[in-house]
Amino acid sequence: MMQRRHFMLGSAAALGLPAVWAQSPWPQKPVRVVIPYVAGGVTDSVGRKLMDKMGHVLGQSFVVENKGGAGGTVGMAEVAKAAPDGYTLALSAISPLTLSPHLMKLSYDPFKDIMAVVPMMYSPVYVLATTAFKGSSWQELIAQAKASPGSIRIATSGVGSVGHIMVEQIQAKTGAQFIHVPYKGVAQTVTDAVGAHFEIMLGNPFPTVNSLIEQGKLRVLATTGPQRAPNQPKAATLAELGVPEANLTSMFGFMAPAGTPAAVVEKLNAVVQQQVQTPEIQEILQATDNVALLQDSAAFAQLLRKESENNAAIIKKAGIRL
Repeated sequence: MMQRRHFMLGSAAALGLPAVWAQSPWPQKPVRVVIPYVAGGVTDSVGRKLMDKMGHVLGQSFVVENKGGAGGTVGMAEVAKAAPDGYTLALSAISPLTLSPHLMKLSYDPFKDIMAVVPMMYSPVYVLATTAFKGSSWQELIAQAKASPGSIRIATSGVGSVGHIMVEQIQAKTGAQFIHVPYKGVAQTVTDAVGAHFEIMLGNPFPTVNSLIEQGKLRVLATTGPQRAPNQPKAATLAELGVPEANLTSMFGFMAPAGTPAAVVEKLNAVVQQQVQTPEIQEILQATDNVALLQDSAAFAQLLRKESENNAAIIKKAGIRL
């Protein structure tokens, strides 16, 4: 989760990429990248394009495997057990490392078995109404959920997800009562949203969602982030709407098994930072209200630890139990 943060931004040109690449012959074969979610979400829409460009630059393909389940922890556990040779990576939201460990028992230690490599972007969360919701605003949503507890179903990408925590925070702050509908990933959630199987969906913006908004099949009631989403300027943030505790965003980045060689991590960091600044990736990010993050692995690791501490405090204060 992410509220208001300041990031170390820098120019990839200042990284001395040729020198970095010369330090390591990696990669000499295709690199397996586990996305710990079902296919079709924001991680795929941005990440696959980014990895295509990385593969072109590095001369080896990055082969994606979607392995969803348990809020990303199933796929992350697989990466934690992989050989630390640079040929198995994760591209994931940070929640399996910073949120899930405070909510469930895991087979991996998020800071002993996994290492931060490089962030990719942060993404706002849209509060989306389906055609099953007859109201027209955030205020009407909260009013109905207070007047008729349990009459509003809110779908998220899973138990222990950022969306789940947002639901708990909204309920605690407003007194509204919802029915939480957790999915295993975003693809089926979006399909069911179109079918009006629930009233509200919490999700990150990506092309499919944006298209459905344009078609009027989904309506944006609110967004999250340090400021309003550029593509949804009329939608207030949850902070503006009086629920700053739920004004959370998602961060995505590359992780690797602990012990992955430093030269590989440095090389990955350099090439990702270079490629997220290219016009092709910037166009995708801007079209979906996502924001590229430029940060070295040490700063990324430090941020993950801080985020984990913040989440632990939020979960304890809210009394969230799974």
